[in-house]
Amino acid sequence: MTALFAAVFIALFTAHQVADHWVQTQHQADRKADPGWGGRVACATHVAAYTATAVFALLALEWALGVQLNPGKVAAGLTVSAITHYAADRRTLIKRLAQRCGIGRFYALGAPRPGRDDNPTLGGAYALDQSFHYAWLFAAALIIA
Repeated sequence: MTALFAAVFIALFTAHQVADHWVQTQHQADRKADPGWGGRVACATHVAAYTATAVFALLALEWALGVQLNPGKVAAGLTVSAITHYAADRRTLIKRLAQRCGIGRFYALGAPRPGRDDNPTLGGAYALDQSFHYAWLFAAALIIA
């Protein structure tokens, strides 16, 4: 059971990195937090591709290592991953959580200064977004395993 969890987590973590940084289109990255339907659709299409990448990784795990995954648990785990990924990528949730936790200044690290377009780093918002995703990938792996 422990080995299964570890294998599933590694597959999901790898899929996350690939989907968030290689599969996601520039349009999705630029628009997924926009207000209205355009932003919702951009985020939903990103999450659909993200989830498809995770399915591919889990199928590769089954094929390469002969692991048997329960389809119902996979569906439940990937649903948790998809819903939380969508919520985080709309950005309002992460910003509010950061402010409530007293780390609003960290969230703002790397953001352009007022009146300038000088974002030199990925910054705090990115770090908080990614760590939020990792926590939910851990939960998804527990569900699946």
